[in-house]
Amino acid sequence: MLPDARRHVSGPLAEQLEHQLGLTPQLEAGHLNVASVAGIAVVAAAHSDGYAATGHLLGLLAALPAPTEAGEHFWSNLWRSSGTAYLLPANIKAPVLRSLAGEGTDLARQILSAVDEMTPPQRVAAGEVIGQALTESDHFPDLKTQVIGELWLRDLELTAWRVLHADHRSADPTGTKTFLDAWTSA
Repeated sequence: MLPDARRHVSGPLAEQLEHQLGLTPQLEAGHLNVASVAGIAVVAAAHSDGYAATGHLLGLLAALPAPTEAGEHFWSNLWRSSGTAYLLPANIKAPVLRSLAGEGTDLARQILSAVDEMTPPQRVAAGEVIGQALTESDHFPDLKTQVIGELWLRDLELTAWRVLHADHRSADPTGTKTFLDAWTSA
């Protein structure tokens, strides 16, 4: 479940290709040599962490029961146990849809707000609800539901932070240049 690549997401990558490799936007694919293609792959890999993190965030949400009538019991239990409505399908639908278009920062912020709002007992209770749903759907009967739920919550939280961190990093060409200058002078 990877988000679609859109121009607003690929813009920073295109700028880096132009800056790092001297490739102009008008360059035709037939004019690329093997070294240029390899350079594109290296620069793309360096910029893929935010895109991959957004895809992983969506994958984690896809592991939960679908927000349909059949999954209604899960979502109401999650709301009651976590004490937050931030994770309810009605509240995350728009950010999820934007994430599918490649823009995961709104979803990441909402997830971090939800996790931050939970007290430790609420987090444990939410982990139990999530773990129960995951053990039923993924057939992990030998693992404790609370452990699976807590691991899922940790992964969700860390991945949301990675989405925000990658977005912040890619939007700051001055910071990138400062970082590069510092490391080349060391």
